[in-house]
Amino acid sequence: MRWTSALSENPVTARAVAEAAERCREALGPGDADLLLVFASPHHWGTYAVLPELVHEHLRYRVILGCSGGGVVGDGAEVEGGPALSITAARLPGVRLTPFHVDGVTLPRASSDPAVWSAVCRIRPGASPAFILLPDPFTFDARAMLLGLDAAFPASAKVGGLSSGALRPGGNALWVGARDDSSFPARTWRAGCAGLAIEGDIRLDTLVAQGCKPVGRPLVVSRCDGHRLFELEGRSPLVAVRELIDSLDDEDKALARRALFLGVSMAGDQEEYHAGDFLVRNIIGLDQQARAMVIGGELQPWQIVQFHVRDARASAADLRNHLERYRRGLSDGPVPEAAVLFSCLGRGVGLYGKASHDSGLAQELLGALPIGGFFCNGEIGPVNGTTHLHGYTSAFAIFRKGEPSS
Repeated sequence: MRWTSALSENPVTARAVAEAAERCREALGPGDADLLLVFASPHHWGTYAVLPELVHEHLRYRVILGCSGGGVVGDGAEVEGGPALSITAARLPGVRLTPFHVDGVTLPRASSDPAVWSAVCRIRPGASPAFILLPDPFTFDARAMLLGLDAAFPASAKVGGLSSGALRPGGNALWVGARDDSSFPARTWRAGCAGLAIEGDIRLDTLVAQGCKPVGRPLVVSRCDGHRLFELEGRSPLVAVRELIDSLDDEDKALARRALFLGVSMAGDQEEYHAGDFLVRNIIGLDQQARAMVIGGELQPWQIVQFHVRDARASAADLRNHLERYRRGLSDGPVPEAAVLFSCLGRGVGLYGKASHDSGLAQELLGALPIGGFFCNGEIGPVNGTTHLHGYTSAFAIFRKGEPSS
């Protein structure tokens, strides 16, 4: 495998494409790229429709996947608020790449037969590929897609992010297709989900850093109904919050008053719970009439939950812990060769006060990897074996050489 990533901040799309493509072409050497991952800021909105063709004029490729982003990552740098276009290019011998697009109207039921999902994703029956997914947040039910893919392909890695940069339906762009497949040519979509199925001599590892730390102690949900939480260990959740805040030091108390989250355990009974054992969800508000706390996720009776807080230091520590744990787990196996970062629009400079924190930390701990990606309206990645749609997270797709997956 050979990977490279390039970024241009030129506000003129043709020049930005030419600059990024030339750097990728020089790094890859002679021949076409097998895969291009392309992300562009809203400053290039006027040329979204022709971007696949424009890119191909400067850098020939077999398969393209990408989308618009409110911020863009390329060459290990993160650009927010300004014009940016990134191309991450790869030459992938022994790897099968299958691009696909799913329309929100014809999305199968989550319980549909795996053969139905294979057809939707244009892959051969029985295959178990890794997936990169780029849904449009205005026109596509990403959660339903993840439920279906998890049921149909339980062993497959699934990672990605919701396209961003627009304020209304039709404003985002998805780029997907194959130059050598007349049945699915490269084109621009304004709705649905663009995706890529990856099989063969490659491994796609996923890493999801939720950026929060647990406070207080784990609690048992004693009464709930869907998104509404009525009781924690027989008491009102408001009572539990008041007791929590009274128990915290001044720093965590200030964080809890500014932004408090609820972590929901995805595992069975454990003697101890730590950061990373929970799926972190927003506390949306209070249902005064029902005297319930409304959570941005489904709850089940007798689940273990724990309140969480978030700030730059907690987020940085959480990402560092995940990256260090991942690095230790590599042992003597193949080393990472590239990564794609799907980061929340709520992270970046607004959280850390400086640019390129998450990509920089990944390069510090994993080596000088080519890193592309974008800032998302929601991030896709697994927690405890189940794929979820997250907020405030950084989800990484990390590529290594691997044995054929099927």
